[in-house]
Amino acid sequence: MSTPPADGVTLRQATRVWWLVGLNSFGGPGAQIPMMHRMLVEERRWISERRFLHGVNFTMLLPGPEAQQLATYIGWLLHGIKGGLVAGGLFILPGFIAILGLSILYVTLGDTDAVFALFYGIKPAVVAIVVTAVVRLGRRAVQGPALVATSVLGFVMLFFLDIPFPLIVVASGAVGFVGGRLWPARFVVDGADSPDGAALVADGVVGRPGRGRTLRVLGIGVLLWLLPVAVAAGVFGTESVWFDLGSFFAVAAVVTFGGAYAVLGFVAQQAVQAYGWLLPGEMVDGLGMAETTPGPAIQVVQFVGFLGAYRLAGGSEALTAAVVAALLVTWVTFVPCFIWIFAGAAHVDRLRDRPGLSSALSAITAAVVGVIANLAVWFALHTLFESVDERLVGPIRLLTPQWSSLDVPALVLSILALVALARLHWPMLRVIAVCALAGGAVHLMTLP
Repeated sequence: MSTPPADGVTLRQATRVWWLVGLNSFGGPGAQIPMMHRMLVEERRWISERRFLHGVNFTMLLPGPEAQQLATYIGWLLHGIKGGLVAGGLFILPGFIAILGLSILYVTLGDTDAVFALFYGIKPAVVAIVVTAVVRLGRRAVQGPALVATSVLGFVMLFFLDIPFPLIVVASGAVGFVGGRLWPARFVVDGADSPDGAALVADGVVGRPGRGRTLRVLGIGVLLWLLPVAVAAGVFGTESVWFDLGSFFAVAAVVTFGGAYAVLGFVAQQAVQAYGWLLPGEMVDGLGMAETTPGPAIQVVQFVGFLGAYRLAGGSEALTAAVVAALLVTWVTFVPCFIWIFAGAAHVDRLRDRPGLSSALSAITAAVVGVIANLAVWFALHTLFESVDERLVGPIRLLTPQWSSLDVPALVLSILALVALARLHWPMLRVIAVCALAGGAVHLMTLP
């Protein structure tokens, strides 16, 4: 059973904030999760610190985009299934609209320089957002030498050793479980609520989940998830591009453990080589769209579906076919994200206060902070430098930027954004807007 509506905030009020969250969701989970922490925990106190970190832990264990599922989870806590649908849906919608518009421009004009210019300044702003957010989140979630060591180890395992993220989660959880039993005081995070007062959603407000309700949610969710694929098979046949797109991305949606980049290599290979939906250079263009627009990086699959249907359908109906394919691919990719939350969140919530699990989740949270720090460094390197070399020294992976390729305007924008956020306390939307306009002007002036 989900929670009743939170006192003091209506669904209509929450909807406006979730729309802002969606508009601000640049930079992947490393930026999106801290952004939600700032907007929902620090500024509005809608959810307790402890509950937010529990949501992070829970969604990190699920297949699919963690930040989108975290928004769905918090929306569910505030206003039940309706709130989860609103929060999760609005997290996706701005990116969907942006990529759909860019995709149409891509196939009709073949040149999106003017559009990408607007997004040139967003990446430096995201670097600053991630840096400030890692510091804030780390101060609250990483307390004491044991958890600091766990966080550092998580960073090293991912950044230098390139160990798959799911293994890091399992390892850190095991360390926390054992450490919590042997040295419980060292693996417990202070469970204080938001820094400025009580949260609207405190701990212990979720009722007992019913098995019948869970089965109903699973049944209805799976039916809705796969219904469009069945319709595509019935109307257009199993040899149609729509059935191929729907069935392929329905499978990909449930194997995306460890974030979008863990599965995008497989998606790119199949989309380019096996199905011929797009060319290698076009896949890179799609990734550029996903990285410079709001929403989860996995939203790039929308571009893959759009271009595949546009190319294979052909003729006067190509654009209509492409839009339908974009909708279909988005549907089968994200519907499972809602199913995991609505069916499983109440069960996981009932386990969070058990001592062994609590210490395990504290360690996972500390490791996640290290993972976010890894994303921050990786994103900064690829934003501030045009060329980054990767080489192996035994099992150690080293990313070395070519200093001659330093993007000075991007560096300046990152520093200014950092000052605006940390010292001037500008809201994120203002920082992103100013950086987008400034960066766009610089980018257009440097075009040949």
